[in-house]
Amino acid sequence: MLLNQSASPLLDVLFLVNWNTRIVVLGVTLLGAAGGLVGTFILLRKRALIGDAVSHATLPGIVIAFFIAVALGFEGRSMPVLLAGALGGGLLGIAAMELLTRVGRLSQDAALGIVLSTFFGTGVALLGIAQQLSTASVAGLESFIYGKTASMLSSDAALIAGVAGGCGLACLLFFKELRLVCFDPQFARGRGISSWKLDLLLMSLVVAVVIVGLQAVGLVLVIAILVIPAAAARFWTDSTSRMLGISAGLGAGGAWIGAALSATAPRLPSGALVVLVLAGLFTLSLAFGRRRGLVRQLVVTRRRRRRIRREHVLRATLECLEMIDENACRLSAIAERRGWELRQAASAVSDLLRTGLATQFRPAGEPLVKLTPTGLREAREVVRRHRLWEHYLIQHAHFDSGHVDRGADELEHLLPPDIIEQLESELGTQTQLAPLPDSPHQIAPPPPTSGNRP
Repeated sequence: MLLNQSASPLLDVLFLVNWNTRIVVLGVTLLGAAGGLVGTFILLRKRALIGDAVSHATLPGIVIAFFIAVALGFEGRSMPVLLAGALGGGLLGIAAMELLTRVGRLSQDAALGIVLSTFFGTGVALLGIAQQLSTASVAGLESFIYGKTASMLSSDAALIAGVAGGCGLACLLFFKELRLVCFDPQFARGRGISSWKLDLLLMSLVVAVVIVGLQAVGLVLVIAILVIPAAAARFWTDSTSRMLGISAGLGAGGAWIGAALSATAPRLPSGALVVLVLAGLFTLSLAFGRRRGLVRQLVVTRRRRRRIRREHVLRATLECLEMIDENACRLSAIAERRGWELRQAASAVSDLLRTGLATQFRPAGEPLVKLTPTGLREAREVVRRHRLWEHYLIQHAHFDSGHVDRGADELEHLLPPDIIEQLESELGTQTQLAPLPDSPHQIAPPPPTSGNRP
C-alpha cells in the first residue's frame, strides 16, 4: 500500500493526469525536441556557443521592453511584450557578432565572448535600475535568468509547439542544403548555395528556440538544450539524418524526465533538473555510444592492437622460416626478429596457438613454432602487404632501403584493398598464389633449429 502511494505521484506525472502538469511537461518536452533538432546543425556547423551568446543578449532586450511598456502605460510584465524585447535583443546580438567577425576581422570565439559579456552586463545593470523604480513592479523579471517552468500557461505551451513544428519543418525542407553547408561550405558555394542565407536561417531557428526556452529553463541554461542532446547523439551515429532523430529524442526524453522529477519534488527547479538529466544522458552516450563511445573505442583499440601484434609475429615467423629453409622456427629467433623480450614473443605466439594459426613443441628445451596451413596463408598475406609497401616507399617516397622496414611496419596495417591491388599490378604479382615479392633490404638469418623438422 505504501509503495503504491509513493509511486502514484510519479505515475500521475509520467502519464500526464493533472492538467497543469500536462501543460508543463508537454511544453518542456517539445522544447527539448526543438533544441535537439536545431542544435544538431549548429554543432555540425561548429557554432555551438552562438546559442549561449544569443540567450545572454536577450536580457537587456527584456528589461528595455519592460521600460517601454511601463512608459506607455501598459503592463510591464506582459509576456508578449517581454518576449518581443527578448527577440530584439537576440537579433541585435547576432548582428553584433556578424559585424565583429566580418568587419572587425575578429575570430568567432572572440566575438562571442565580447557580445555575451557586454550584453549580459548591460542587462544586469538595467535590471538593477528597474528594481529601483518605485512606479513599477519588476517582480518576475529575474525568472528569465534561471527560468520558472511552473508558471507556464497553455498559451506558452502552444507557442513552444508552434516553434518546435516550425523548426522540424525547416530542418526537413532544407536538410540537404544545411548538411552540405555544415560539412563542405566551399563546395556548397560552388553549387550555388548561399551559405550566409542558410546561416541566417539557422540563427533564426536558434533565436526562436532561445526565446521560447527562456521561461522554461532561463537564459543561463537554455544553451544546454541546444548543445547537449546533439553532442550526445554524435556518439551514436555518423549519419546526419539519424543524428537529428536521436538528438530530438534525447532532448525530448531528457526534458520529459526532468520536468516529471521536478513535478514530484516541487522545491527542485525544473530547468536545473532538465539540464542534469540531459547531462546524465550525455554521460551514458559518452560511455556506451555505438559509434564513438569510450567503451567501444576501448574494445576497438584492443582488437586493433591484438591484430597488429598477431600480424607482426606471423611476419617474423615466416621470414625466419624463409631464411633457414625449415618448417619450424625458434621462439628466441622470433623475439630477436621483432626486437621483443622473450616473454613478449611468447605472449604473441600464444595468441597464434589459441586461434589455430600455429603449433608449438619443445624437442630440445627451447620452444619451436610451426605455422599451420591457415597461419601460413595469413602470414604470406601479411608479408606480401609489408613488402609491397616497402617497394612503394622506396620507389615513390624515396626511402632508403636500409630504413624502409620501420616505415612499412607502421603503415602496412592500414592499406586498403584497392591500394594493395594497385601495388600488386605494378609489381606483377596480382594473384594470391604468386611468389612473394623479394624484400628490398637484407634480412638477417636466424640460427638454425639444429635439424629439428617435425
